[in-house]
Amino acid sequence: MSIERSISAFARARTSIAGGVNSSVRAFKAVGGSPIFIKSANGAMLRDLDDHEYIDYVLSWGPLLFGHAHPAVVKAVSQAATRGTSYGAPTEAESDLAELIAGMMPSIERLRFTSSGTEATSSAVRLARGVTGREKIIKFAGCYHGAADPFLIAAGSSALSLGAPNSPGVTVGTARDTIVLPYNDAGSVEAAFDAHPDSIAAVIVEPYVGNMGLVLPKAGYLQALRASCTAHGALLIFDEVMTGFRVARGGVQEIEGIVPDLTTLGKVIGGGLPVGAFGGRRDLMEQLTPDGRIFHAGTLSGNPVAMAAGIATLRMIAGDATLYERLEVLSRLLTDGLHAVLEKHGVAHTTAYAGSMFGLFFTEEPVSDLAGAMTCDTAFYAKYFHAMLDRGVYLAPSQFEAGFVSTAHTIRDIERTLAAADEALEEIVCAKP
Repeated sequence: MSIERSISAFARARTSIAGGVNSSVRAFKAVGGSPIFIKSANGAMLRDLDDHEYIDYVLSWGPLLFGHAHPAVVKAVSQAATRGTSYGAPTEAESDLAELIAGMMPSIERLRFTSSGTEATSSAVRLARGVTGREKIIKFAGCYHGAADPFLIAAGSSALSLGAPNSPGVTVGTARDTIVLPYNDAGSVEAAFDAHPDSIAAVIVEPYVGNMGLVLPKAGYLQALRASCTAHGALLIFDEVMTGFRVARGGVQEIEGIVPDLTTLGKVIGGGLPVGAFGGRRDLMEQLTPDGRIFHAGTLSGNPVAMAAGIATLRMIAGDATLYERLEVLSRLLTDGLHAVLEKHGVAHTTAYAGSMFGLFFTEEPVSDLAGAMTCDTAFYAKYFHAMLDRGVYLAPSQFEAGFVSTAHTIRDIERTLAAADEALEEIVCAKP
């Protein structure tokens, strides 16, 4: 498949954009080759500069629950833009979207909008530290909470080791305040609280992890996190930037029956535009300026065009009683079908799905944490990725990312994807020495 125009566009981008991309994963470093450049998208389909079409399972990394360029979202954005793209002043649209969110996520009594998920998570951690008067936070290896310094920390040699920066530019001082533990290990959390009494402000977790592939919690794990935080006076922060409104109307917290102290959101609530939010109990959120002393601000927070996209999206969610059941059918058909195809070709793998999210790992054992994810055959994934791309299926250009379906995907799209996977695996397996 020729991608000459994309290759040329990438060469041009590298002359003015660092690395040629504005988010590192887009550069295809994890899978090799040159990234494809997109010129348009509609429904479940992408079109690149060379006019190749792809069934899209990345969906802008999760926001597009209703697919690309949904008419209701496009109309809302167009109408909002004609009234002005930014005011730097309050609008009723902010309250409209906030009320929609709170109406579906009862743990959020008050919220603040931001312009990104990273901004939401870093603001939530600042709030937790300010409220508790404590400095340390617990995060989990393999959970990604954006590109802020406190989250770019890798685990040490022991589960209770304080983190060490895994990106240059993150200071040792910042790392000292971040405790990194293995996901799905509730005992390590209790041990960390025992080792650092009265020092831990918050535990932040992706309740269903989407940033090392899709990794689901063991039974009782999230409930144990809630109990530990309550017992030790720390706040529990659910990072539902990815899962919020994607796995269920009320996110993971609805499915698991857990009430976090704070929740961070993004992706779906912006309908494809840059939006984030953090919210929770009223007594916590009232500690933010201007009512309280903990600072938060953002020039484009609550941007009217982004609010319009989010309102249109959440209104469609609220008005569709069978939305998540239909989406889960698609996820199940896709993962069950992939399992059958991979079994046919004798390829070691494990799959998972939750709502409209799915995951595929090229490893024999079920993956429950980062150590398990790291056993994956990433070289095999790179071959699989390119073989699927050649057959018109766009997957995440990294083994360690979740995939997504939308209402724009059809049973026929799933069938075409499975047929492509069958052909791709036949090619890869037969090519082995």
